[in-house]
Amino acid sequence: MDKTHKTHRGRALALATVTVAVAVAAQIPASATAGPAHHGSGSATAAHRASISVGTYDDTYYKDAVGKTGKALKDTLHRIISSTQTGKLTYSQVWDALKNTDQDPANSANVILLYSGKSQSKNSNGGDPDDWNREHVWAKSHGDFGTATGPGTDLHHLRPADVSVNSTRGNKDFDNGGTEVGEAPGNYTDGDSFEPRDADKGDVARMILYMAVRYDGGDGFPDLEPNDTVGNGSHPNIGRISVLKQWSQQDPPSAFEKRRNQVIFDKYQHNRNPFVDHPEWVNQIW
Repeated sequence: MDKTHKTHRGRALALATVTVAVAVAAQIPASATAGPAHHGSGSATAAHRASISVGTYDDTYYKDAVGKTGKALKDTLHRIISSTQTGKLTYSQVWDALKNTDQDPANSANVILLYSGKSQSKNSNGGDPDDWNREHVWAKSHGDFGTATGPGTDLHHLRPADVSVNSTRGNKDFDNGGTEVGEAPGNYTDGDSFEPRDADKGDVARMILYMAVRYDGGDGFPDLEPNDTVGNGSHPNIGRISVLKQWSQQDPPSAFEKRRNQVIFDKYQHNRNPFVDHPEWVNQIW
């Protein structure tokens, strides 16, 4: 399938209608469900651990960022999410953390896998083709940061994924188009890019943009920046930013994604992904 396959999904109409939804979603309490949730994340429950509204965080966590745009907003968010990241994991600790952050709300014994959307036993993690492993959404080779504590273990971009689907994605940049992935229908790939299924598009975009704000080269790690190309290789860049922005609008934060942000904040790293709380900040920075 060529790179035009998305045009007959009605993207223009979807983007026009979802702009309002994004603005509204940013004001919805984290404990609420903003319309039908993907990932199988049904109604909001106490298990979401998200009882504080985004507005409350605006008065506390984000108070220095509210009202800013552009570089000033990006720099302020960097200071906020860096200084509050007081919990940092080893790569081995990521296994157990993902069993919590990505727990299937319909089955506490399972996790929901990125890309495929499959619900799979928490205990089936490992290296076999049908196991799940730790997917670095910002591919660790893009900047060569590996699995050292820091960007290599940051839960805000690490997700459980099917081993073979993860291998298909590899370290490719994100873009539209390609051939459908047989083991994960709705995902597409070609020689230099990967397109996730619609239900994961916004998640991927917001994870990538979190990484670009969190890691700016000032703490011994590479300065991670999105760009508008593919085939970035080992450079500390991932594209395409124009497509990621579209994906963030097309797929607003779900109840599952909001719960995940809250669990990371409450139990593990104690910092937040600002683009889950305020998806409108994507266009105010890039």
